Amino acid sequence: MRRTLFLIPHEIAGIPFFGVGWLLAALAIFIALRLVFAAIRPSPIQPASPGEAPRPATVGHVIAHEGGLWAFLGLLIVFLLPRLELENLAGDPVGLPIRGYGMFLMLAAICSVSLAAWRAQRAGLGSDAIFRLAPWTFVGGLLGARIFYVVQYYQDFLRPTWGETISSMAALTQGGLVVYGGFIGGFLASAWVITRHRQPLWKLGDVIVPCIFVGLFFGRLGCLMNGCCYGGVCEPNALSVQFPPGSNVYVDQLLTGKLIGLTARPHVDDESGVTETSLEGKQIRRNKLWMVKSVDPGSLAEQAGIESGQVLTFVLDPGFANLAPPDIPAEDALPGLAVLRDGELVARIPPDQLPSRADPVWATQIISSVMAAVMLVVLLILERIMHASGVRIDGILMLCGFIAYAVLRIVLEWVRVDEEGQFGTSLSISQWVSLGVIIASAIALVFRFRSGDPDHHEPSKVADAT
Repeated sequence: MRRTLFLIPHEIAGIPFFGVGWLLAALAIFIALRLVFAAIRPSPIQPASPGEAPRPATVGHVIAHEGGLWAFLGLLIVFLLPRLELENLAGDPVGLPIRGYGMFLMLAAICSVSLAAWRAQRAGLGSDAIFRLAPWTFVGGLLGARIFYVVQYYQDFLRPTWGETISSMAALTQGGLVVYGGFIGGFLASAWVITRHRQPLWKLGDVIVPCIFVGLFFGRLGCLMNGCCYGGVCEPNALSVQFPPGSNVYVDQLLTGKLIGLTARPHVDDESGVTETSLEGKQIRRNKLWMVKSVDPGSLAEQAGIESGQVLTFVLDPGFANLAPPDIPAEDALPGLAVLRDGELVARIPPDQLPSRADPVWATQIISSVMAAVMLVVLLILERIMHASGVRIDGILMLCGFIAYAVLRIVLEWVRVDEEGQFGTSLSISQWVSLGVIIASAIALVFRFRSGDPDHHEPSKVADAT
């Protein structure tokens, strides 16, 4: 896991990098050099009519055509980028994070769109069909992924006011995207654009869906960097991974007492096992109550005097995080662990005494990434087989891709522990969605085979229209 690859520092030589600082000065120097170059060596402007001769572009012409972009970049540097900087515990900005998840998401977009454009060109649809579609698909996928996550974990975004709640829901820099939501949002946006431009939906689907697995390959590696979408606890093996302090896995294992050497089960009392407490004058919402089943000899739990049968709560202790140096983001300030019994403090364990790694969990991110690559190869082989056997029914490849991913997702959810069962069952929301995708895709496959391929003889008309 490496959530932040590096930080672009807030200041260099005492001058801010963003806002009114180095980056804005660099933009101003670029604009000045651009205008000087335009005055010395003006580029020719293509005439409006064939009979006119080209004329040189004046400085005013350059400003008129490029000034809007310069103004947009200036506003971005001065107002937006400073708001994206991380802050330390004192609330002072320390720099703009370059996230590992964002890097792999960018690779996913570039590689999948490039492959889709190449496949569209080969299919006679033209690469422009993909480039016209890609921005809408990306925006729809991003919105869908975020909305799906917010709906699934809406309680985590509730704040005292509506403004604060909406702001927390929109804070993409804090993470929180669901692949299934991205698929649904991207598909709906793509279907709208394809229908609007009267393009063949089934044929474009066959072109695009294999490329989605390229995006999934890189996207799941981004999940590994971010420490999300993790699997359940397992014995160390070739398919397991251990996450560092600060990761979701580490915090989850810490708040169950597992990392301090005890085994416990949830204990429910009259207040549903969750209460409020205060630590160093700060009000903290306590984790669930846990009944200790066993304590490992020589462990931190035994050293703290914890015994079997006790009912405890575990909370992150912010007192140690407050000791973090001021040049690191607040998210990297590691808290300790506070153990309480009946509202009384039993032990406070500083972060440097806690384990350096979480217990091994299934590396579902790597498994998903590898399986995405396998699915891509299988779909391409299926495509070759269909062409060799003379099957010309558009949409088969797309629907088979939907079914294949849904089946994989159902299986993977059994070893993932970051989603709870829904509707009174052990099935997660992603598994329920997968079942719906399988059923809908299977029905669509039957109709496609029964109806033949009415769209197959229309590519020339579509090409003329686009």
